[in-house]
Amino acid sequence: MSRFLLAALLLASCGSAATQAPAPEAPAPAAPAPAAQGAATPVTYDYRIVATHPHDRAAFTQGLVFVDGDLYESTGQIGFSTIRRVRIADGRVLRSVGIPPTQFGEGLVNWGDELLSLTWTDQIGHRWNRRTLRRTGQWRYTGEGWGLTQNGTDIIMSDGTSELRFLDPRTMTERRRLSVTFNGEPVNRLNELEWVKGEIFANVWMTPLIVRIDPASGRVTGVIDLTGLATENRAGEDEVLNGIAYDAARDRLYVTGKNWPRLYQIDLVRRPAQ
Repeated sequence: MSRFLLAALLLASCGSAATQAPAPEAPAPAAPAPAAQGAATPVTYDYRIVATHPHDRAAFTQGLVFVDGDLYESTGQIGFSTIRRVRIADGRVLRSVGIPPTQFGEGLVNWGDELLSLTWTDQIGHRWNRRTLRRTGQWRYTGEGWGLTQNGTDIIMSDGTSELRFLDPRTMTERRRLSVTFNGEPVNRLNELEWVKGEIFANVWMTPLIVRIDPASGRVTGVIDLTGLATENRAGEDEVLNGIAYDAARDRLYVTGKNWPRLYQIDLVRRPAQ
């Protein structure tokens, strides 16, 4: 694990989830804590771009999910938050509906014929008909809402801390929590989530990193370094990496960011151990 990646993770772990303010530059980190006995050192991954697609530069991307050949996206910002269906090939927004204008939209996930979405600090989640994007209901939760994914049994929610909540998809009541750690240290600012081949992928907010999480132990098993993409697309401090979608049928992984002009299909490339 490079000093840069370690610094970014440690910095994110020390940040405040409540403010969502840009984090200061971190000093050179101390040596990492030793991995738990019997636990493998997290693997670092680089990436290879397979394809590049247009993406709406006005979309402050919060959630991204691929379902039955369609890409769905939730966007944020007060008065501009939306749920939308997007055509990957040309980035065209095929259908879009607004989230109530006083709310700041956050994560998005599919469940059956529905889409479920979060709001940042309003403590309100919304249900949407996936075909029409008509809002059909809502539920409430405590704390902040950041990211969503699902494993076929549970809805999995992030709230900006190092914990993930596992929810009952029918009632949205909390079943349990999972603490996420990197070499024994909590990883804060877990944001947009995606279930990929039995693991949870999570953006770490304000970093160019995605962590791969073991859903049984919460241990970070790998770190995906997307520094190149983040640097190329970041024109302002808020235009950070955020958005992971996985096409399980064709084994395709997509990533983007807030107000990025491009959506990328990437393959992961394991970085040689140093």
